[in-house]
Amino acid sequence: MSDSDMEDFDLELDELELVAAAAGYCYHNSITSQPSHNVVSPKRSGFMSEVLNGDDDVCREMLRMDRHVFHKLCDSLRKRAMLRDTPGVMIEEQLAIFLNIIGHNERNRVIQERFQHSGETISRHFNNVLKAVKSLSREFLVTPPLATPPEIISNNRFFPYFKDCIGVIDGMHIPAHVPAKDQSRFRDKTGNLTQNVLAACTFDLQFVFIYPGWEGSVTDSHVLRAVLDAPDQNFPQIPEGKYYLVDTGYTNMEGFIAPFQGVRYHLNEFRGANKLPRNARELFNHRHASLRNAIQRCFHVLKERFPILKIATQYAFHIQRDLVIAACVIHNHIRREERNDWLFNGVEGFIVEELPDLAEDQTDVQMTSMQEQIASSLRDAIAGEMWNDFLNKWDEW
Repeated sequence: MSDSDMEDFDLELDELELVAAAAGYCYHNSITSQPSHNVVSPKRSGFMSEVLNGDDDVCREMLRMDRHVFHKLCDSLRKRAMLRDTPGVMIEEQLAIFLNIIGHNERNRVIQERFQHSGETISRHFNNVLKAVKSLSREFLVTPPLATPPEIISNNRFFPYFKDCIGVIDGMHIPAHVPAKDQSRFRDKTGNLTQNVLAACTFDLQFVFIYPGWEGSVTDSHVLRAVLDAPDQNFPQIPEGKYYLVDTGYTNMEGFIAPFQGVRYHLNEFRGANKLPRNARELFNHRHASLRNAIQRCFHVLKERFPILKIATQYAFHIQRDLVIAACVIHNHIRREERNDWLFNGVEGFIVEELPDLAEDQTDVQMTSMQEQIASSLRDAIAGEMWNDFLNKWDEW
């Protein structure tokens, strides 16, 4: 082939490439210019419309909170840039996916069908929301007010005796899924595999501190001592003279007032013919248990709202741990935004039964004689004043 023929051949190829490119461009425009509603699944938008625009009870059931509370949480995450809208999934839907999983313990394939997304998309948004909500913990888990709580001031069974009490501390056991090599450490005193969660709450039923992830075999008192000895855990500083109520699994020490040992304590022990307290220690224990029941109500609301905390999920353990923190953050958000939330209303004035603790080894807690003296003197003084008033001023207890 001559040079002239070769040049003509090259020109023909160039023309064909231009024609093919033009055809491809026209085809691309014909596809992308179609209305967006032809691309987005009607099922996907339909489910979210039903939840966010439909009956209030449907919204509460699916999202585990009232509609305006849900939108407020979405706004907080959006404004802080902790989550972002994606072309296929708005923040509202991302959060709804997360809440459906932890609020109903739904498996990935159920959520795929409900929201019409792939399993990978569901998992990605679940993890993104978990991380975002957990990052709000410093804002929502805060030091309790130092003023005497209104729940104490308004009840003459508690005031003025517990005027310096700022909250309650207890351990919460959450079922755990762990490898076989770790199971012996995670078996609690009942033989179940659990993670032990140290929790502190106010009498307004808001969590102020959460430390999940401890092995179920570790005693509550050991967890508390480990937290107090580790400044990086950021346990709220307890001002001088203030204290938390703790149960018999903890040692009575400065900043933490436990019930008297060796006398009745749990509320179910004060029923029947012998329900009246027989001495100052029993009266103190009964009122201590009544006031400390706030944290049992907290635990009850938390687990009723998020049933995933009632079972051992198949997630990696660090996810199981983070879920506890995220659930407590959302719990506090709801408490702040909706005082008439149906689950909180359900425990108003209600006593949540708890089983007596099995004996716990408290030898890991070391106190100085001064710490012990301060704590014992305070408890004795409260019990004495309480008993004196009960004998001389009260017609009921």
